[in-house]
Amino acid sequence: MDIVLLCGSLRKQSYNRKLLNTIKEHAPSHWTFNEIAIERIPFYNADVEESHVPDVVKALKERMRHADGLIIVSPEYNNGMPAVIKNALDWAASPPQDSPLPKKPIALAGASPQGAGTVQAQTQLRQTLIAIDAYVMSGPKLLVGQVHKRVDIEDERITEEETVKRIKKYVRAFDEWITTFSE
Repeated sequence: MDIVLLCGSLRKQSYNRKLLNTIKEHAPSHWTFNEIAIERIPFYNADVEESHVPDVVKALKERMRHADGLIIVSPEYNNGMPAVIKNALDWAASPPQDSPLPKKPIALAGASPQGAGTVQAQTQLRQTLIAIDAYVMSGPKLLVGQVHKRVDIEDERITEEETVKRIKKYVRAFDEWITTFSE
């Protein structure tokens, strides 16, 4: 299965990057990954879209179109999703008749040093994706709070045992979620 990955944090030592690395490590062997670098996507502008869709946006849509599923790993900024994730989704959703997102299986995850993890960011993401008619996995949710206590800095991944168990459960559930739509 081809899984597209979006990481909503642009920081080099991002906790969400470490979470993404751990998800990849525990993913089924039949998954292949295609990460989309969203930092190069210009701000959505309907005038730009009307005159010429940027190549980076065309590539974003093409990768999403051919994916069996998407995993979006996002931090939470000021109780919401980062602008880079919203921007990527806005480009991918427009125009609606050309969007690769309707009926696409999507899973959300996020990590934060705060206790509640990324619950509000994921709520906003879920709201946006449902409006686009994507199939967002309802659970298990992967909200990693106090992530700084669960990370092995040198290995670039999460190593705390209980969190790794939750990640494995999440990955298995997403594999089953995708399979229900490909049958």
